[in-house]
Amino acid sequence: MKKVHFHMAASAAAFMLATGMISCTNTPVNTMKPPVAKIVPHEMNMHGHTRVDNYYWLNQREDPEVIAYLNAENAYTDSLLGHTKALQEKLYNEMIGRINQTDMSVPYMLNGYYYYTRFEEGKEYPVYCRKKGSMEGVEEIMLNGNDMALGHAYFQIGGLEVSSDNNLLAYAVDTVSRRQYNLYIKNLATGEVYPDVIVNTSGNLAWANDNKTLYYSIKDETLRPYKILRHTLGSGKADVEVFHEADPTFYSFVYKTKSKEYIVIGSTSTVSAEFRVQPAANPEEAFRIFQPRQRDLLYGIDHYKDHFYIRTNLDATNFRLMKTPVTNTAIENWQEVIAHRPDVLLEEFEVFSGHLVIAERKEGLIQLRVLKWNDATDYYLDFGEPAYTAYLSTNPDFDTKMLRYSYTSLTTPNSVYEYDMESKAKKLLKQQEVLGGYDPSAYVTERLYATAPDGVKVPVSLVYKKGVVKDGNNPTVLYGYGSYGATMDVYFSSSRLSLLDRGFVYAIAHIRGGQEMGRQWYEDGKLLKKKNTFTDFIACGEYLIDQKFTNNQKMFAMGGSAGGLLVGAVVNMRPDLWKGIIAQVPFVDVVTTMLDETIPLTTGEYDEWGNPNDKTYYDYMLSYSPYDQVEAKDYPAMLVTTGLHDSQVQYWEPAKWVAKLRAVKTDKNHLFLKTNMDFGHGGASGRFERLKEAALEYAFMLNELGIQQ
Repeated sequence: MKKVHFHMAASAAAFMLATGMISCTNTPVNTMKPPVAKIVPHEMNMHGHTRVDNYYWLNQREDPEVIAYLNAENAYTDSLLGHTKALQEKLYNEMIGRINQTDMSVPYMLNGYYYYTRFEEGKEYPVYCRKKGSMEGVEEIMLNGNDMALGHAYFQIGGLEVSSDNNLLAYAVDTVSRRQYNLYIKNLATGEVYPDVIVNTSGNLAWANDNKTLYYSIKDETLRPYKILRHTLGSGKADVEVFHEADPTFYSFVYKTKSKEYIVIGSTSTVSAEFRVQPAANPEEAFRIFQPRQRDLLYGIDHYKDHFYIRTNLDATNFRLMKTPVTNTAIENWQEVIAHRPDVLLEEFEVFSGHLVIAERKEGLIQLRVLKWNDATDYYLDFGEPAYTAYLSTNPDFDTKMLRYSYTSLTTPNSVYEYDMESKAKKLLKQQEVLGGYDPSAYVTERLYATAPDGVKVPVSLVYKKGVVKDGNNPTVLYGYGSYGATMDVYFSSSRLSLLDRGFVYAIAHIRGGQEMGRQWYEDGKLLKKKNTFTDFIACGEYLIDQKFTNNQKMFAMGGSAGGLLVGAVVNMRPDLWKGIIAQVPFVDVVTTMLDETIPLTTGEYDEWGNPNDKTYYDYMLSYSPYDQVEAKDYPAMLVTTGLHDSQVQYWEPAKWVAKLRAVKTDKNHLFLKTNMDFGHGGASGRFERLKEAALEYAFMLNELGIQQ
């Protein structure tokens, strides 16, 4: 495949000139004309409606013409942004200059060992290590990502699990960026990596307690994890299928409870879930169903002593906590532990031998609640900032009174705390180091509320450098996502300082489709209410202008994946509102993709977007699909990024979108498509390499504003 992928950009452009795919003359680089993709009409008929897709041919990943077109687009982007190379280099150096290159994670204790990852100076990938008994012990390097990544343009370690006897490491590796992992087993005592390689896994795995049985999930042709298999080390027998998820709208996975007493197989869709359990000490025993799936019943489980604890939406929009005896797990045996509250979303729970910890979201902010099993102790941790993110960190040790949690805000670097649940004393274990003298007091953060067209108040979190004047003239980035119930919590970014120090305001729109304001916030931004997501975002942009933070010649919209759908939709609806758009791996061809059941993620997302085989959903999705709604009108400047190996949003969606925009739009603003020919949905795998992508995005915005430094 690589012989196709690595055409030089100039050769690609020459090839396309010869084939008539682009029109371009031998003009100086700074006046290079954009590629023009050939038109091959492709008719699609549904519900008595005909759509014509002129660029459908771009979905042939192995076609040299397609690769040549993508390379020509890259050449055009590189050419017209060539004068920003020095600026990109400066931004990149600023970003890496703030990073402690020899950083190390906070070690955590599990089964007699302290586990941690560390980075070596100048190296892209983590080194996975452990020490026995204490951090004063001898370091054992389990995996060195830098050595393993040699020869690969992309490298990612997925699941990583150590057996109960501490001797075996199972780990998963992706070298293509399609999220299809090869699974390996390493003997940590001898260093031997066993010859058996299990291919096409999801990277999800769990050891039984016999130290030889390993469970893992594999993917079907649409990259859906659909089977759980059992591998028995040294048996010489073929792996055994223990679960097959036949429903194409469900995804399967496997894990071990924190108590280490049960192996759990889960299968979930957008609106339903089902689990099976097996004693971890007896892998030959059949899995028994926990509670059969029901439409609109979501639940998740963990184990403590004689009960399973259940987070569920059973008669509870914002979820509640229940328990059931391990011997009687059907729904009629569930007993309430924490009741449903209309103003509090119960997000997750963590079980310890002496305590139960609940993560709750109220008014958009996470609160951590601690309960003691053997008395009425019940209290909340206090964080004391108007906009922050707190979340449960790595807590694998069941028998401890120490809670690990992380805390960050738009001005507070990520901080890991250890909290004594008995004495209530907390200790800062580590705060993200920002080299170069970062002073949080030099920046201001605010939490404001925009009013949506239907009167709903939409939170907006902002950060900017102290001294910024609200005169309507500040460059601004408005970021959003708004899908899948994914909450866009605020967080610190040292890279973002390169914008803030140049006078930018950075804003996050907490729009419907996420869960910032509870489960109903999500329900009101999906299916036939999806347009609330877009109008919320537009309202946030208008609000920033009304409040004199910025104006429409200084404001950029940014989003990735489903957030790319967001910015693609709003740029059709309100192109006048933005100076520019950055659409990262954008999901923009909604109807065509959701009609193709062979594409990854399609069938499992009918309950998110709707099934266009139903005319009601077809018409609604068509009315906002960015690709279908491109019109002959002026658009702002746009930078669109994608990856050839993207498994989540196929590269041809942004490629077709850009091709259509080029043919139809009436303005002369910049339109760039940047395809990474080695990577997929998450971009570059190395910690420094991905900063080059950020530097390109920042340089694009600065260039549009005429800022060269």
